[in-house]
Amino acid sequence: MDELQPLCSSRELVDGGLAVPFDVVYAGQTCRAFAIRFSGQPQAYLNRCTHVAMELDWQPNRIFDDSGQWLLCASHGAAYRPDTGQCVSGPCRGGLVKVSLCERDGLVYWHAAYNLKPLLF
Repeated sequence: MDELQPLCSSRELVDGGLAVPFDVVYAGQTCRAFAIRFSGQPQAYLNRCTHVAMELDWQPNRIFDDSGQWLLCASHGAAYRPDTGQCVSGPCRGGLVKVSLCERDGLVYWHAAYNLKPLLF
């Protein structure tokens, strides 16, 4: 059974806006993850570029490009689809690692017991 952990209020996630950071355990290590909203849906991924394991943020919690349509790696320029985590340009290897979320009653939760896996495209 998944253990739901409250992450933030629904209103904190604005389409194309700032990410909400949180920590997850991935491959036995504590890693930074982020939640965003895109096309009305909350999404979350490990904050780790698939080219080199560096965080994507170019400034704290700023992962979207200026248009609010793409997630960008500030170090390598890789661009990812916010709705799937799929890499669409740049030096990518697969896609971002997805973190399962759900939203109900004005809150966003993440599935703490969910097994995080890289998305391969």
